Amino acid sequence: MKIFDYLQKYDYEQVVFCQDETSGLKAIIAIHDTTLGPALGGTRMWTYASEEDAIIDALRLARGMTYKAAAAGLNLGGGKTVIIGDPKKDKSEELFRAFGRFIQGLNGRYITAEDVGTTVADMDLIHMETDFVTGVSPAFGSSGNPSPVTAYGVYKGMKAAAKLQYGTDDLSGKVVAVQGVGNVAYNLCKHLHEEGAHLIVTDINQDNVNRAVEDFGAKAVGVNEIFSVDCDIFAPCALGAIINDDTIPLLKARVIAGAANNQLKEERHGDIIHEKGIIYAPDYVINAGGLINVADELQGYNRERALKKVDTIYDSILKVYEISERDGVPSYVAADRMAEERIARVAKSRNKFLLNPKSALSR
Repeated sequence: MKIFDYLQKYDYEQVVFCQDETSGLKAIIAIHDTTLGPALGGTRMWTYASEEDAIIDALRLARGMTYKAAAAGLNLGGGKTVIIGDPKKDKSEELFRAFGRFIQGLNGRYITAEDVGTTVADMDLIHMETDFVTGVSPAFGSSGNPSPVTAYGVYKGMKAAAKLQYGTDDLSGKVVAVQGVGNVAYNLCKHLHEEGAHLIVTDINQDNVNRAVEDFGAKAVGVNEIFSVDCDIFAPCALGAIINDDTIPLLKARVIAGAANNQLKEERHGDIIHEKGIIYAPDYVINAGGLINVADELQGYNRERALKKVDTIYDSILKVYEISERDGVPSYVAADRMAEERIARVAKSRNKFLLNPKSALSR
């Protein structure tokens, strides 16, 4: 991998390699863009097949966070950390505290949070060495479990998508097929049930399915049946790459709006569903509630304020489709443009104030 070519191609600002021999820490912090503010992104701990795989994952995820924060209207940039190691056996207080010192050394350019393979307890250990961490225990000012807030944002985004397709955001009587009924999707189902939507659910975990059936009167189907059921809205809330060559021909829904990340297997699948007239709510726009929630911790967490900001996901989905119609592009492209346009506007407005006087005088 020619790392500097990659960094230049996608406009990355900084990559930090962190190692601590005593604790065994091997971590990569990727900072993509800080035009809007400090880079915020979680710490992922995983057993990567190679160091190159870890670097690529950190870079890819950091760039995604830039777009997610920008689209959500947050004054934050995008970053991500990966720690190379087995989260089941390689964790220790020394490792996370060493990592916290590396974060502290960046002096606020990067703020971390929980991610795959890390927990609130791990964030508390990082917090022993730095204040540039979110998602810590409530005793330290955390917002707690982000799943209900993420679900609320998906619900609001789904209503906006329904309005675009059906002319109304009223979901009563609508049939919603929910793929995966974990913590976020369960809370999403609660909102939908309370509004009067009819639910069809599936999950590889039968207990999750049973809970949705019992609590919300949902209809259960097999994991491979969910794509072809008669429904108005398909809500992917489990695996990524679920919109693909195999599933698209099966879909009867006219709206795709769910919590899962990276729903399109390839960009061309976004082109295909656009050509079919399916309204697709881009995943990083509709599922930004969790990010908005933890970002509020940076101001001293206020749940009412955070939820008010999450409400704007509704408007963001509508804005995506304004750009889609304006430029004649699929929604996934329009979402990127919405984020890029905001970053460009802010960068332009700040240029005159960021000029270094000493540099100017030396010319």
